[in-house]
Amino acid sequence: MADFLLTPPVAFLIYLGLAAGIAWLGRRLSDGKHPPTTLMQSSTYASGEPAESGGALPNYRSAFTIALFFAVLHVGILMLGSGGTSPAAVVYLIGLTITLLALVIG
Repeated sequence: MADFLLTPPVAFLIYLGLAAGIAWLGRRLSDGKHPPTTLMQSSTYASGEPAESGGALPNYRSAFTIALFFAVLHVGILMLGSGGTSPAAVVYLIGLTITLLALVIG
């Protein structure tokens, strides 16, 4: 029975049902149909001060650059590790270094 439950289609259906149940429960808990109480305010909490009218827009450019750096680094090291030692690996390592320097410098 355990082998049957761990087959990918059955496990996917089980996890899909579990995720749907959690999403349904979350929707039921956050429906917002209850009147606000002293514990649940309808305004933003700003440590006792009035909230600012406009917020800063996030800039994800640096995060994407860092993510691309680590993606290139990890894929490059996996390629070097699976390729063995050869003259082509040295050329690949030089290209990988230049790519990573270009990402760091900008």
